[in-house]
Amino acid sequence: MNVHKLDTFGGHRDGVYALEAGPTADSFFSAGGDGMVVRWQLDRPDLGSLVAQVPASVYALHYEQERNRLWVGQNYEGLHLIDPANRVEVGSLKLTNAAIFDIKQYADTVFVALSDGVVVVLDANQLAVRRHLKASDQSARCMAINPVERELAVGYSDHQVRIFDLHTLALKQTLSAHVNSVFTVAYTPDFQTLITGSRDARLKSWDVENGYALRQEVVAHMFAINHVAFSPDGQLMATASMDKSIKIWDTPTLRLLKVVDRARHAGHGTSVNRLLWSAYQNTLLSASDDRTISVWQVVK
Repeated sequence: MNVHKLDTFGGHRDGVYALEAGPTADSFFSAGGDGMVVRWQLDRPDLGSLVAQVPASVYALHYEQERNRLWVGQNYEGLHLIDPANRVEVGSLKLTNAAIFDIKQYADTVFVALSDGVVVVLDANQLAVRRHLKASDQSARCMAINPVERELAVGYSDHQVRIFDLHTLALKQTLSAHVNSVFTVAYTPDFQTLITGSRDARLKSWDVENGYALRQEVVAHMFAINHVAFSPDGQLMATASMDKSIKIWDTPTLRLLKVVDRARHAGHGTSVNRLLWSAYQNTLLSASDDRTISVWQVVK
């Protein structure tokens, strides 16, 4: 396997915490500690476009293709809905005084994970709160949706992963997943496996169709695993870590294929916070505390 660094996107004034695919295959959004929400073109790293500026840090973005709305989670304030083409706010919701760690959507329902342990369930059409799911007193850090099994997986700072029914919102199962905060959860593209990563630096796979039985566990990094992303064909998986590295894995076996770091690939010099694997020329994007976004070409 070969990994080549193609470009570096700079312009943020603080760590970059969120990456989200844009309206076209060659575009994406970023946000971070400076409150800037920027739209980029993968073929023009010098041409970032500021679509919103909020007065607090942003950990979570969600782009809604059908309505061309970008959901921006402003920490300690709430949600802003931005029309990125015209760079105007088209809606807002004073939702919380807590940090917003993740935003996910299923049909017309939006889920928002908060640092007070609540998952807020919103009606996307009415911008109205439907439910509050309070299953822990510690932070709801990350979420993943399985439309096949109609389930929502939520990772918490109490080391647990909880599985909710997407329709009834009932708590179906609790997994004693890790020995520290769960920072990332993701279903494989075939939705048969749940991948979890934690502050404990361990990567685990769970058999969805066998009651979330633990399938495999790997000591994957030196420090916390911040995020997981899959290649467009689902055969490869990338992990981002506080240890400053990105690792590429074979998805079915969790076999390590490549380590991307500063010494060998001119990688990031600080924590890698977020990943986005784009179908555009099979490029992997990584966002870091060093205020930059790197673009990598992965050739198997």
